[in-house]
Amino acid sequence: MISIQRFTFNPVRENTYILFDETGECVIIDPGMYDGEEQNILVRFIKEKELKPVLLLNTHCHYDHVFGNKFVYDNWGLKPQFHRGELFVLQAIPGYLPQMGLRYELSPEPEVFLEETGTVTFGNSTLELIFAPGHSPAHLCFYAAEDNFLIGGDVLFYNSIGRTDLPGGNHAQLISSIKNNLFKLPDNCEVYPGHGQPTTIGYEKLTNPFLQ
Repeated sequence: MISIQRFTFNPVRENTYILFDETGECVIIDPGMYDGEEQNILVRFIKEKELKPVLLLNTHCHYDHVFGNKFVYDNWGLKPQFHRGELFVLQAIPGYLPQMGLRYELSPEPEVFLEETGTVTFGNSTLELIFAPGHSPAHLCFYAAEDNFLIGGDVLFYNSIGRTDLPGGNHAQLISSIKNNLFKLPDNCEVYPGHGQPTTIGYEKLTNPFLQ
């Protein structure tokens, strides 16, 4: 069984997730730590639970989801894994983030890219890749079928959806990704988004004002 720990980090309140199972191996997804205090919170949790980080995953490469990539690499030797179509998004960050008054430690680039379909494994657990572009050009979600939850990034939120006015965004593509790729999951599937509170697939099917 996979346990989920959520942290909310950085100036735009991004959700960082640690997934771990009974083996003690863990996955860090979208590390958003912006300063030393936030980095210490992450490290303290990993040490207290006696976890071993074995994977660093990014749903996509907007700056708020990769702030902590370099810290994770420096501490545990993990390079990020994400879809190749997000690489230019990552590489663009140093060109605009200083104009926003934000610091950024350059993320390492992947040695392994994720595909549109497939799985990643850690410990005794498996995550299924679900391709869901629209908010960003090659966004991935991670679905744990046995535990019936989705790490959804910035695709589907509680009563909302991801913005599409950023470079590489496409509103029609986002709606298609949600309706065709996410809404095929069970209605009681718990969705853990990149911002805000968790929701379920069934709730968003019925009530999300952007999807009616």
